[in-house]
Amino acid sequence: MQGKLFLCATPIGNLEDITLRVLKTLKEVDLIAAEDTRNSIHLLNHFDIKTPMTSYHEYNKIEKAHELAGKIRSGMNIALITDAGTPGISDPGEELVRICTEQGIEVTSLPGPAACITALTVSGLPTRRFCFEAFLPKEKKERQRILEELVNETRTIILYEAPHHLLKTLEELLKSLGDRKATVCRELTKRFETVFQTTLSQAVLYYRESGVRGECVIVIKGRDPLELQQIKQQSWESVPLKEHMNQYISQGLDRKEAMKKVARDRGVGKREIYQQLLEEGI
Repeated sequence: MQGKLFLCATPIGNLEDITLRVLKTLKEVDLIAAEDTRNSIHLLNHFDIKTPMTSYHEYNKIEKAHELAGKIRSGMNIALITDAGTPGISDPGEELVRICTEQGIEVTSLPGPAACITALTVSGLPTRRFCFEAFLPKEKKERQRILEELVNETRTIILYEAPHHLLKTLEELLKSLGDRKATVCRELTKRFETVFQTTLSQAVLYYRESGVRGECVIVIKGRDPLELQQIKQQSWESVPLKEHMNQYISQGLDRKEAMKKVARDRGVGKREIYQQLLEEGI
């Protein structure tokens, strides 16, 4: 019988956050695949776990994933751990899960710490709807594309950032998104945890003067949906009604459906659009 892949969430700082189920699983599996064995050995030693480890990281994630999948198919149970937090969240674990799933291997996730959720819950910002972008891309064009997408994002935004890049990223966010409420979380669950509830402009001023240590999570308030709707309506108001109607009719919509969409875009009732069309002889 083939084995199973266990995704084991490990502490993001405070070792007491590990679950009893994860400890039991790490002791019972045949092999632990770790993002950095040099880092994970401290965790295993702390809890007296003797299970063999192998490295699984960004630079071997495809080749090693197929090797690990083969071991699982042969009957081994393997646990996947990341340096901190939940495997598959902003780390190469997602590739191993994909490959195992494609090969019909059973995958189960043992819930536990995740920096993005921890930061969101203490941010003081809306938590019902959010988007997680992890680290912004390093490549300039791709980075700019993501920033442009975030301009009109109405959900709360969560980003990761390294301390030595924090100020630059905050400056980019301020320039692209405008001044927003934001919370910068540092050293979450650790002794010197800080939760800085501020705005992007204030954060830029603060971190220009103060250094920062430890991995950071930036949580940013989404754009006000009503403000965004008003801007869209104002932009449509400058478009002649006939041109606006033709945009939808050219997409294959009938006149009735086109009127509905035009009315929605302009923030008015369908009857008002109908009357205006009659007056203009359209």
